[in-house]
Order: sequence, then C-alpha cells, then structure tokens
Amino acid sequence: MRMSSNTLVTAAAVALAAALTTAAAPAPAPSAPVGTAFTLPGSKVYPEGIASDPRTGTVYVGSYADGTVYRARPGARTAEVFLPSGTDGRRTANGLRVDARGRLWVTDSTAGVSVYDTATGARLARFEVDPAVPHFVNDLVVTPDGTAYLTDSVRAVIYRVTPAQLRAGSGPLAVAYDLGRHVTPPPPGMFTLNGITADRDGRYLLTVDMTAGELHRVDLRTGALSRVALTGGDLKAADGIQLSPTGTLRAAHNVTNTLTRWQLSADGTRARLTRTLTDPSLQIPTTLAHTPGRTLVVRSQFDKDGPLTPSTGTPTTFSVAAVQGL
Repeated sequence: MRMSSNTLVTAAAVALAAALTTAAAPAPAPSAPVGTAFTLPGSKVYPEGIASDPRTGTVYVGSYADGTVYRARPGARTAEVFLPSGTDGRRTANGLRVDARGRLWVTDSTAGVSVYDTATGARLARFEVDPAVPHFVNDLVVTPDGTAYLTDSVRAVIYRVTPAQLRAGSGPLAVAYDLGRHVTPPPPGMFTLNGITADRDGRYLLTVDMTAGELHRVDLRTGALSRVALTGGDLKAADGIQLSPTGTLRAAHNVTNTLTRWQLSADGTRARLTRTLTDPSLQIPTTLAHTPGRTLVVRSQFDKDGPLTPSTGTPTTFSVAAVQGL
C-alpha cells in the first residue's frame, strides 16, 4: 500500500517539533558550500532515493511521485531517464542501490524491490511483499556477500534477499529481523525504520528510527539487536544514512534541512556527532551518497505541492545537491 499524505505529514510534523524541542546539540560548524551536482528533468519529480555506481561514477535517482529512475553520467549537468515511469508497473521509487556486480536495486514502497541490469535496463529479478499486510518498503543496503536488506517503515522489520534468491529471479520478500518490540513504540500512524547501511565487512547492519531519533544495530552473525549509544545529538527526522569504510556515518534529516556526520566506534555500538550542517537550500533532503570529494544529497522538495501538506509553495527545478566538507 502507499502511505497517505496525511501519514507523511504527521510523521514530518512530529519529527520537526521534536527536533526543535530537543536539547541543544553542539554548535553547527560553519556552513559547507552547497551547490548543485545536476538537475532532474520534469516538473513533478519529487526525488527520494539515490545510488552511485563506484565502477563507473554514474549516479541513479528515483522519483517518489511516479517511479521514474534517472541516470546522471559523470560530468552531466542534467540527468536522463533510465527507467520510465510505469516500468514493470512501478509508480513510485524509494531506496536505490548499485551492488558490486553493477546491478541496480529499486524499492517500491507499495510492492517490494526489483533488480535491473544497468547496461540494458532489463529487469533481472523481482521480490514482492505480502499485499495483505500493511507495509511501506523503504530503503535498502547490499552487504559484501551480495545479500540485500530492506527496511519497512510501517512494520519495523528488515527483509532479506539472498544471492540464491536473486539467482532464482523472483519470490516473496521475507522478513529476516523483526524490530517491532525493540524500537521505541511510535505514535499511531508514524514511521519507524527508514535508512539502512552496513559496515564494510558485513558484520552488522545499522538502521535509523526516524521518529524516535535512535540508531539500531543488527549483528549479522548472531542476530542480536541493540541500540547504538549516540553522543552529542540524535537522529530525529533522519531519512537516508550511509556508513563509510572508515566508520564515518552520514545522515540526511529531511524536514529539518539538516545533514549530520558521526564517528562510529570500531564495533558499531557507539556514535559521536562530529558535524552538523543545516541549510534551507537542501530542500527537504531525503538521502545522500558520499563520493570522493563531495556528498550528493537528494533535494526532494516534498513540501512544495508534494506529499507533505500544507504546501509551502510550488517546486523549483528538481536537483541533486553537491555538498563539500561533510
């Protein structure tokens, strides 16, 4: 099912109120330059997910509004359509990832996840969630062994797709970890799990609870669930997250127009806030992709006649920001 705009508005409003009433965090560092990496064609794009292919430098961006997937080749100032709206019945796109073999994973919050060949655009596999169960398939990460893990923002579960299932090409999207009793109980209709990432060795997953502002750790060897101890701030309104090989965790906080950087402990059990950047030109950032020399940030403009209401105006040109120094 697609979450109603009222649910999205409630989640955003509560997250914003909580963010504004949270105890003061360390003073933000001087603003890093925020520029534009490339624009997205269309007047109602409302982008949500982003993925960078480290082999080629190509960047993919998905539209929450209609499911179009755009492609920006290195040096391009305007992205092109890679997968048109309606491809394989997809009318919305959320999380995106390119795996080590160059396959593009695209989540559809209403149905599940599809996998595409980045060379041809051909669909290689599709995995569907049980339509009878309330769901909102949101973000995903692919670990070094080729296993994909996906969050559900309504059920507070993590799905899993194994390499063997990928080779089979289709099947149900099965729950691997249930965090329903582990997360802080949310108000009715509120999202919980959103962004998800993994350490470079595939030992654990990290997933953010955007309403509670908490970060959860899943041990992939034992299945143990724990809460990461945060120092210096919280992760309220955090949407997309990414963990670098050196232990730097970056997060995009959507309705507060904020990016944060955290230093994670070696075992992934503690995180310390080291940088905060708040800038209205981020235009409701939903996620990010850190690449050499810059961080690419999706400017969703969800508040401009998009899924957040009331609207604060009409959207400008849709784009992906380039942030230096995060």
